[in-house]
Amino acid sequence: MRSADLSTQWLSAALNATVSSFEAQRIGTGQMSECYRVAVAYDGETAAPRSVVLKVAASDPVSRQTGVAMGLYEREVRFYAEVAPRLVGPIAPCYHASFDAEAGTFALLLGDAGPAEVGDEIEGTSVERARLAVSELGRLHGPAIGDPTLAGASWLNRESPISQPLLAQLYAGFTERYADRIARRHREVCDRLIASFDGYAAAAAGGPQGLVHGDYRLDNMLFGTQGADRPLTVVDWQTVTWGPVATDLAYFMGCALTVPHRRAHADELIAGYHAALGPATTLTLDDIRDGVRRQSFFGVMMAIVSPMLVARTERGDDMFMAMIERHCEQVLETDALALLPEDVAPQPLRPIPADEFAHPPGAEPMWNESWYCDFVDPQQRVGGYVRLGLTPNGGWFTALLCGPDHPTVAVVDFAAPLDDPYTLHTNAFDFAHAIVSPLQRYRVVLRARGETHDDPAALLRGDPGRETDVSLDLEWSTAGTPYQYRLTPRYEIACTVSGSVSVDGRRLRLAGVPGQRDHSWGVRDWWGVDWVWSALHLDDGTHLHGVDIRLPGAPPLGVGYLQTVGAPLSELQSVTTRASFGDNGLPLTTAIMYDDLETAVDIRGHAPLRLEAPDGRVAWLARAWASVTTSDGRTGVGWIEWNRNNIQ
Repeated sequence: MRSADLSTQWLSAALNATVSSFEAQRIGTGQMSECYRVAVAYDGETAAPRSVVLKVAASDPVSRQTGVAMGLYEREVRFYAEVAPRLVGPIAPCYHASFDAEAGTFALLLGDAGPAEVGDEIEGTSVERARLAVSELGRLHGPAIGDPTLAGASWLNRESPISQPLLAQLYAGFTERYADRIARRHREVCDRLIASFDGYAAAAAGGPQGLVHGDYRLDNMLFGTQGADRPLTVVDWQTVTWGPVATDLAYFMGCALTVPHRRAHADELIAGYHAALGPATTLTLDDIRDGVRRQSFFGVMMAIVSPMLVARTERGDDMFMAMIERHCEQVLETDALALLPEDVAPQPLRPIPADEFAHPPGAEPMWNESWYCDFVDPQQRVGGYVRLGLTPNGGWFTALLCGPDHPTVAVVDFAAPLDDPYTLHTNAFDFAHAIVSPLQRYRVVLRARGETHDDPAALLRGDPGRETDVSLDLEWSTAGTPYQYRLTPRYEIACTVSGSVSVDGRRLRLAGVPGQRDHSWGVRDWWGVDWVWSALHLDDGTHLHGVDIRLPGAPPLGVGYLQTVGAPLSELQSVTTRASFGDNGLPLTTAIMYDDLETAVDIRGHAPLRLEAPDGRVAWLARAWASVTTSDGRTGVGWIEWNRNNIQ
């Protein structure tokens, strides 16, 4: 549903009263959602509300897709529809709740909290309002603590995307931006948390479990004034989850009060929360104190992560600096540093054999499962790649070959009918791929009528080429340690490639040339995020892989690995790129930094794709194989991919 869909008929059905007219006005500045205050007039006398709030998905398609992919929309709708009716506390009444994952939309019609005053995270709040906030939180939490139904609800128990390597990357950007505004004692708290985060998170996940708002802070609180239906209304339940029950209390106390006020009233607030849990609670005051101490690092983490993922503003900077100061002081005052485990470098993740095979499709509109594989034969000066992408309604298939002595040959079908996940048959081609030995050997076979392009940029323009016969029979053999991403279901494997490639009867034999393959499944949006992906193979046996991800409004984020002969795979802390492009959309120059190792790229063959979204958005997926030279003098080859949106 969109705000433009609002009608008297829809409101009448939702409010169970005959609505004669209404007036909607946008309120708030949320990025993931849009809110409208709706003034309602009725035919005749009724007890129905005169003012309600409509909350719908963001109009921006990138934000909307993020809301679906992260489960934000589903969680808020299901909270109001399934959980809120069983609870008491600072929750607005809900008159309508609906969610459409396929369309990426939702609608909530909620009771208006006004007249009310919004809390201010920077200024902090009064002790009186803090008492109200913690007692209302206790009333909310009490009935849900230990609830087996909620504990087993998959939508409330999504795995956190925050890991030690990711947090370390975000922290690097955080300290670079705010270095002169962070006190040394607070920097030490952050350093200790980053160095032991995975171990801390595992230990902190224990203890009494309950419903967690996830962002229980002043900016999400409306304090009712005279005439309001409730003394406090807490909004934005998109981050609701199941977890350590003291998380919300620790987070609120950490920043809602200035440091002196919290010191003076912490025990009183904890006691007020405990009393509000009700006489049936099995938790003691000591349980709550211990929980607040353990969860005090939640606020430190949020203060680091949040500014790196949202658009920067002056008020935002002031708020995040207030957060880091107050939450770090809370950690120090409670001696929570003593709870942190020894610093341990996180071990790289590895896929399991079952990951190699097809997965059940998700309901999200951008859900996709992809098998990708590439090769470079530097002696025969040719490279190529194959990708099969499954969607709930069909498939994408692309196979391209190129090189300095070869035109670009492409087999492309973005609406391929799928018989099963492992074979594809159309009038233009037959394709099959097989997991010969999980995580060890992978094979593709293709017989196709493709198109040859003397100008590879024609693929970005959508121009046709001349017909060409193409065949591939290739096998990828694992040559490195399989590497699993932490951010998303995906893994990468460095390989050697053997077999044959034929174009119009000219056959090339490949024997152990460098290559890469990967497999991913889940939501993937080519039109909402820019990135540079690379997989390089040096002549000394070293393998490099990285992705430089450009999230809208956030600093660059890099993930990847370095594998050297005889040494364990090591995860990279940063991957950054510099690139220039011609007017035709093809890359001209590129340099990639893998931590402190710089790699210069000499492009040898172009194989780009033009990607068109159902809503008309276009992404240029420039792809090329290249010779590379590292800053320490080593050489190699590999494939690079530049995904770019909003091309002018």
